[in-house]
Amino acid sequence: MKTISLKIDDAIFQDTENIIKTKKKARNRYINEAIDFYNKMQQREALKKQLQKESLLVREESMKVLKEFEAFEDDLPI
Repeated sequence: MKTISLKIDDAIFQDTENIIKTKKKARNRYINEAIDFYNKMQQREALKKQLQKESLLVREESMKVLKEFEAFEDDLPI
């Protein structure tokens, strides 16, 4: 484990203290869980942006393939 020094706004510190008292959880554990949660949220956001970017890259090609299938279906005998 790493040790860090952290400056926290007074209001955030007080909110944290109130919560850890009601949860009966160590401050260190609570802050570790909060950072872990935030990291996962940021990773999901990055993945979402990457998927959107890649989706835009393949959208045009997908439309071409769809039009080819539609043309193929139009040529099938009924």
